[in-house]
Amino acid sequence: MRVLLIGANGYLGRYVADRLLADPAIQLTALGRGDDADVRFDLATGSPGALTRFLDAVHPGVVVNCAGATRGGARDLTRHNTVAVATICESLRRSGCAARLVHLGCAAEYGPSQPGSSTAEDAVPRPGGPYGVSKLAATELVLGSGLDAVVLRVFSPVGPGTPAGSPLGRLAEAMRRAMQSGDNELKLGGLGVQRDFVDVRDVARAVHAASLSAAQGVVNIGTGRAVRLREAAAVLARVAGFGGALHELDAPHGYHGGAMVRPAIPAPSTEHGGPAPSYPYPDGCGSWQQADVRTARDRLGWRPRIGLEESLADIWMEAACRI
Repeated sequence: MRVLLIGANGYLGRYVADRLLADPAIQLTALGRGDDADVRFDLATGSPGALTRFLDAVHPGVVVNCAGATRGGARDLTRHNTVAVATICESLRRSGCAARLVHLGCAAEYGPSQPGSSTAEDAVPRPGGPYGVSKLAATELVLGSGLDAVVLRVFSPVGPGTPAGSPLGRLAEAMRRAMQSGDNELKLGGLGVQRDFVDVRDVARAVHAASLSAAQGVVNIGTGRAVRLREAAAVLARVAGFGGALHELDAPHGYHGGAMVRPAIPAPSTEHGGPAPSYPYPDGCGSWQQADVRTARDRLGWRPRIGLEESLADIWMEAACRI
């Protein structure tokens, strides 16, 4: 089976590519904007007709879309997360290849949820920011396309390759700097948020399973367990061998000991420029998010295998090697 992978050089796409390449029954073709892609194509500016011609020439059985943007203004997010997916869907409708589409969505599409609850696929989405809105619009395009398609709503991915600008990446970098400078305490803010952290390699396994399945609609990909960022920080300190104290700040910014402290994980700004204390984690999902993962188990035969400690150890390994 030939699989066309879009976004193979991204954080999730790299691991999806590795997983698909490990299957001898799959012939993988990578499409993207980078020079190392098998085929160079910019979904945000390329025409559906050009992509259709390529699909008809390659004739993939499955198209996997891992492309997208997590940062930028509303216009850029819409262009890379929504317009790009509209191009994919229109190209597949025009093409004669009848390929199955596996699209990577995001839990930010759901928005804030009730603390203690598990969010199932039938929850009404209420995204809390432009990123979640752009991803939800893409999901709606996929679901309304009439294609053989499944959307994997990935919760909070962690593990090797975690971007240095992400909350856990920033946390690891702050710890590395503290250890490098000999500081015996680390002051952090916004650690009360709880998220469902799932390893990127488990996400790749879910994509592989979805490619081979007949599942359609939305499928949550998470662990089914929310973890407080404070607990993740403690685990990271243990795997890093950081013997100092972790001091949590009550406010995103403030003075501590007469000095201005900048947290490792700042809150996003409101439209007026001030901190948004109700969204300490920059995904617009409030203080709590936890996946209901029964659909992934029942329809994909998928369960997460890699624990958070292993994921954090890999994040630390990369941070420790950073110069």
